[in-house]
Amino acid sequence: MPTGKAVVVALLVTGAAGFIGSNLVRHLLQRWPDQRLVSFDLLTYAGHLANLADVIDHPRHRFLQGDIADREAVAAVFDQHDIDGVIHLAAESHVDRSILDPMAFVRTNVAGTVVLLQEATRAWGDRQDVRFHHVSTDEVFGALGSEGFFDEDTRYRPNSPYSASKAASDHFVRAWHETYGLPAVITNCTNNYGPYQFPEKLIPVVITRALAGEKIPVYGRGENVRDWLFVEDHCDAIGLVFERGTAGETYCIGGETEATNLELVRLLLDLVDAARGADPGTSAELIEFVTDRPGHDFRYAMDITRMRSELGWSPSVSLREGLARTVEWYLDHREWMADVQGSGHREFTDTWYEKR
Repeated sequence: MPTGKAVVVALLVTGAAGFIGSNLVRHLLQRWPDQRLVSFDLLTYAGHLANLADVIDHPRHRFLQGDIADREAVAAVFDQHDIDGVIHLAAESHVDRSILDPMAFVRTNVAGTVVLLQEATRAWGDRQDVRFHHVSTDEVFGALGSEGFFDEDTRYRPNSPYSASKAASDHFVRAWHETYGLPAVITNCTNNYGPYQFPEKLIPVVITRALAGEKIPVYGRGENVRDWLFVEDHCDAIGLVFERGTAGETYCIGGETEATNLELVRLLLDLVDAARGADPGTSAELIEFVTDRPGHDFRYAMDITRMRSELGWSPSVSLREGLARTVEWYLDHREWMADVQGSGHREFTDTWYEKR
């Protein structure tokens, strides 16, 4: 159970059947042995009960299927399960999809967040022993040049419908804290990777296509730079901010592992070749450069000074170690890959890259 500024007994995790959410549920069941967890997920194309299979029947865990934009459904969760803490991860998160269908991102990421804020305020009143933790992204800050870092004071300049929807949700959370006194914190993280990531994002796309001997699309010349954060490090950081973060504050979370997309893809392919006993460089022949994404931010990188100085947190997993563990996980979970690949993502991904 958290021992910081909020003493929470029943925690609601939204988006719990997704990539980060499912990893977080496992982490928190171990981290807080006296706490009840309620997982809430609509089970869209990116959310799967298979992601929670090993904890679905845990005695302190309850899974509920529902839509965060459905106010009656959210109200029932708060009322029937005595929720006194929220970690909000539910979101549409794929930039390419946001370009094609921005309104879906507005509904889930903006309206859904406001529904959660309304119901938390209704259920909690003026209680201060509760906590609403909103998990956001570094993409709300826009793009960096070749130097510099985002931090908690960086101005918002979102460049895609996805990042604009997340920026809006951040602003609503901050407004709820200032207007209604809701004890809320916000975390903005860099690109996550690791087990259970839905295979439309870069790293699982590279791994799955390399294993199948298929072309691996890389936007532009692969020169865009990202800071990569292993999902288990992120879960640890979320736990710390929830426990000890100051209400009303924002915390930037990063992996301090910058790499260009091409560097990342080449490293991944080397690890895939090594893991399956292929000659080094075998899979590199699959790389195919495609037309760049509209509004593709050049570089993201995060200054994690506040996390390090106030909460004593820093990432513990290097990029090479994290990628090696991720490749091993995907190789060991081909049944999981086959299951989630039947949910329509390949049709979207192939169509999108053909359009590019």
